[in-house]
Formats: sequence, C-alpha cells, structure tokens
Amino acid sequence: MGLDATEHSTVDPGVPAFWDARALDVELRRVFDICHGCRLCLPLCPSFPALFDAIDTHGESVEGLTESHLRRVVDLCYQCKICFVKCPYTPPHRYQLDFPRLMLRARAVRARREGITLSDWLLGRPDLVGAAGTRLAPIANWANENAVNRWVMEKTLGIHRQRVLPRFAGESFEAWRRDQPASPGGEGTARVALFATCSVNYNDPDVGKAALAVLRRNGIEVEHPHQVCCGMPHLDGGDIFAAREKAERNVAALAPLAARGLPIVVPGPTCAYTLKQEYPVLVPTPEAKAVAAATRDLGEFLWAEHRAGRLRTDFSWKPGRIVYHVPCHLKAQQIGLKSRDVLALIPGAEIEVVEKCAGIDGTWGLKEEFFQLSKKIGDRMCARVEEERPDWVATDCPLAGLALKQGLGRRTYHSVQILARAYGLGFDGAAVP
Repeated sequence: MGLDATEHSTVDPGVPAFWDARALDVELRRVFDICHGCRLCLPLCPSFPALFDAIDTHGESVEGLTESHLRRVVDLCYQCKICFVKCPYTPPHRYQLDFPRLMLRARAVRARREGITLSDWLLGRPDLVGAAGTRLAPIANWANENAVNRWVMEKTLGIHRQRVLPRFAGESFEAWRRDQPASPGGEGTARVALFATCSVNYNDPDVGKAALAVLRRNGIEVEHPHQVCCGMPHLDGGDIFAAREKAERNVAALAPLAARGLPIVVPGPTCAYTLKQEYPVLVPTPEAKAVAAATRDLGEFLWAEHRAGRLRTDFSWKPGRIVYHVPCHLKAQQIGLKSRDVLALIPGAEIEVVEKCAGIDGTWGLKEEFFQLSKKIGDRMCARVEEERPDWVATDCPLAGLALKQGLGRRTYHSVQILARAYGLGFDGAAVP
C-alpha cells in the first residue's frame, strides 16, 4: 500500500472524491497503516487502542480490517484534536495525515448514506434546544434532573440518564445584552467582536457578562453581532451541510467586523478552534479566511493585551490556590496556556495546571453508548484535580466544567470569571458592594 497522500486524501467536501465510499476506505486504510507503524498516539484516546488491537489480531495488516473495525475506530474518536498536535506526519509532510478530519469525513459519508440519527440531529442544534430551554428554564431544568424523564431521554434520544446536563439560564446572554445601554466608547476606542458561544448564551450568561466587564475595565468596547452555533455539533454527527450553513451565516456576520480590524474574541475553545480551523474548509472564501485570521481565544487576546502593556493589573482579590484545567481544543490551537498566564498575574494566585482530558468532547460523552468510557476518562481528570486540593477550579471549556461538576460535585468557573472577581467585581462581572 502506498503511504503517500493520493487523490483519496481530500478533506474538502466540495470535491466529489470526498464522498466516494471506496476512496474513503482506501484513505482510512492508508492512514491506519501509518498509525500502526508509529503508535505515538496510543495513550491519547480510545480510537487508537481499538485500531491497534484490531490490526494486531488480524495479521498485523490493515487489509484484514473489516467494515465493523473501521466503523468502531471512527465512532471512538471524540475529536479532541490532540493526535493532530502530536502527529509527525501532518501537512506539509508528504503523508498529509489529518486523523481528526478523516474521522469527520467518515461520519459525513456515513450520515449521507444512512441518514442523521435523531440524537445527532437534536444535539447538533443547540440554538433550537437552548432557545426552548431558556424560555422554559424551570420546567426544562426539572426535566433534565427527573429520573423518569431521563430514562425516556435515554431510550428515545440516546442521551445517558446519568450524564449531568447543563442547566438552562432563565434569560439568554443575547437577550440580556439587548437590554444593556449603548456602548459609550467614542472614536478611537479599542473594540472587539464577541462570539459568545451557545454555552454562554443559553447555559451560563455570567461568563459572557464577566467577559464584557473585564474587557470594559481595560478600556475595550464590545460589539456583539447576531450569531448562530459555530457548527461543530453538526460536524460531530456528520451533518456537514448543516455545519456549512451555520459557518456561512457566521462568516457573513463577522467578516465585516474583521475587515474593520476588530479581533473576534471567543470565550470557548471549541468554538474558537472551529472558527480558526474549520471555517476556511467549510466555506473556502476570502471572507472565511479573514474571520479565521481575526479569531482569538479570550485568554489569548487578554494575554496579548498584557504583553502590549494595556492590561490593568490593579487586582483587589487574592484567590489562593487555583487548579486550571486545560481544554483539549485549547491545546489544539497551539497558542500556549494564555488563560493560565493571565490568572498568574493576580497577586496571591497559586496556579496548578491539570491537562487531563474531560472525555466529553462535544456530543460524544453525552451518548448512552459512550457514557461509561467517557466517565472513566473524566474520572482520571477529576482525581488529578482533587489531588491539588484547590480553593477554586477554573476551566475555559464548559463541557470539562460539566464533567468536573459530575465528578467532584463542585462548581467550576471560567478563567475570566476569576479575573473579574480579582478586579473587585462579581463572578458575573457585576459591581460588588
């Protein structure tokens, strides 16, 4: 089998070969053969042990792998992206190996052939679920904690009954933002565009409020254009056309702001990664590339402000011992641990870093078939956090926060909420009496 990239290795859904099942099979086996000879990624996620065990028990050759073997490897990939960071064969290497994007392609081809499951259809639409959940928050939150309803959800939607689900806010961040006074900033005022994320909008508006307060404390005004889900949940379920539609809508809203020179600041690592890495592939236009180039993780942006001498450090609260959990999709951006670095500016802050995966990664860890494996991965993260005996637990990833809440039974905070509190504000950015 030739190991160099061929016409079968396309990552562009606009190319007919992307959807060709035979071409996909050839590419899966080519990539799996390279991985078999390397095995650097063995400890990273369940896909690789499943792949190597299957190869080792079938003549140590990818030619012995059946369709069910290939399918299992694809299903066990939860898109943490860390294998791409570790892999020595990624572009521009002649092997052109992109394991996570190949797994997305396999799901897309399968979804086109077999259809989108009800679970993936629903989990891929956080705007739909979130809008309903915030309007009916008391009822929705009760239902998500009711044992009978959760049993029904497991049987009908495939969401495991024991998975702690995010609570819905009584008011979305977008609705709250509309009621706020107009920006007072004049000509020459520094500005950013905020891509708030679905999690902030529907489940934890306090993160968005804290982000606004921290940015304004540093003389930065925030524009908040209308936006929809970044599209990553659609990609998780193989619905690539729905993901492209979301990307197109967001690019149309954000590209004019990027053209004005505004950084697009994102408080969620998964969404920031999607805008940076997936949008230029989903929407191959100059506007999408401009949006990707303008996108900054919130911690990345704040650290850049500090390096430029513009970030205020007149902190009035000493948080003590903080465990900062590093999200996988933040590591995948390869920008360093900027949120950790910003928190370390707070006098009296003792930062311990935990880099264990939370094992939820989008919609994967919510599903009944993967819950036990997901929990096993998350439990290792929780045990590592407990070892540090922190006063506060911070993470920029809402799903990691969900796993930490389930495993530790304690609240976690976004790093910007800790920063807001250090400025003498509340965790929601409000003034503290």
